[in-house]
Amino acid sequence: MKTNELIHRLRVQLKQLEQEVLQHDSQLPKGERKLLQDTERFNDNLFNQAGAQLGPCIDQLSKKIAQLEKLLQGNISATTIALACEGIQDRFTALRRALNTTALGVKSAEQQKASRIAHARKRRQKSHAQSGFNWIAAGVMNNSHQLYEELNKHMNWVHTFEQKIAHLQSKLENCHSADKIALQNEILLVHRRLGKCRQAISYIEDRIQAFERPYKHQNR
Repeated sequence: MKTNELIHRLRVQLKQLEQEVLQHDSQLPKGERKLLQDTERFNDNLFNQAGAQLGPCIDQLSKKIAQLEKLLQGNISATTIALACEGIQDRFTALRRALNTTALGVKSAEQQKASRIAHARKRRQKSHAQSGFNWIAAGVMNNSHQLYEELNKHMNWVHTFEQKIAHLQSKLENCHSADKIALQNEILLVHRRLGKCRQAISYIEDRIQAFERPYKHQNR
């Protein structure tokens, strides 16, 4: 095959593939682009590209064809030419395969994401079970909105306990000596509840920070 004919055929093949790639990239939903944004689609020796969009591969393949054209114009061995042609065909094959497997890549990325979320949820539930705050529903630990509701609930309880302690201490100052022990025991009990409630607030605040930290990193 003559040099000009070989290069012409490769460029025609590239042009056809470019149209498919442009259509592929233009039809990619935003969610799929985000899911695959860090996914390596090729071996490093084929394309330097990551993510769902395949447009950058066309430019790289075009440069390989231009390099082959220069080789054909020089005094280069047939073995070197054959290897260059083989490399170009390998890239065509890999790019076509990538066009046909984007949906599979998305599905795999979705499964991996779901697995990470499930693992994080299981880790939070285990931590919650070992925390000693079992009166807080485990499901609350997996929902940012419910965590804030739980935090607000405990803050209201702190206010209620503080008012009750103030009321009981006022009663203690004016009660008969026979009733003092009972009032002191009640004040002590409310103080314990207040302390436990404050500990729970610190615990919930820590869970909120742990829950929101990954999302803050993602939004940078």
